[in-house]
Amino acid sequence: MAELAPKDWNEIRTNDSWAIFKIMSEFVEGYEKMARIGPCVSVFGSARTDTENPYYTDAVRTSELLVQSGYGVITGGGPGIMEAGNKGAALANGKSVGLNIVLPFEQSGNKYVNHPVNFDYFFVRKVMFVKYTQGFITFPGGFGTMDELFEALTLMQTKKIDRKPVVLFGSKYWTGLIEWIKTAMLGDEKNINAIDLDLFTITDSPEEAVKVINDFYKSHLLRPNF
Repeated sequence: MAELAPKDWNEIRTNDSWAIFKIMSEFVEGYEKMARIGPCVSVFGSARTDTENPYYTDAVRTSELLVQSGYGVITGGGPGIMEAGNKGAALANGKSVGLNIVLPFEQSGNKYVNHPVNFDYFFVRKVMFVKYTQGFITFPGGFGTMDELFEALTLMQTKKIDRKPVVLFGSKYWTGLIEWIKTAMLGDEKNINAIDLDLFTITDSPEEAVKVINDFYKSHLLRPNF
């Protein structure tokens, strides 16, 4: 294995130093834009879900109901479930936020976003999803969706952020994972506590999904001022 020459290593360190300024600028721009939008709910799900999929229709309806309850909707700004979330918010004349990042299976952004925020760094984008949301509604998705879901659950479990409602939409999709969490993660290995299962709710109803969000803030007396 070839060793790096001192000048090469110095160039790497210099590039790292300049990257810090770019990262800082993304955080500053993201904070400034998101702080002006107001209370929102993050809607996660696959970029590959087509418009004929029932989950797409459910995501549109769920987002319409969120707007009617006084929330904006935050998505990743791409196609699939993200588009459905933004579409529902836009149809209800609400705030439709797209935290866009370029990925192999996504376009530059869907047409229903009326508050676009663009990112180069995944981790900056994920901070915005968590910091500026009142809750999470997660539709079926792939690795990225799981990453976003478990990031939120981990931060709440470790009390790095205040608890927020988490809804898993689609019992058929999520039941296998939840059973594994109960039997293997909790039952066999004791890697979580039983109370951690209370961090999320499963539903197949847009109305119930939004009710979970609303009921959480009624019971916790933390409902935002709309």
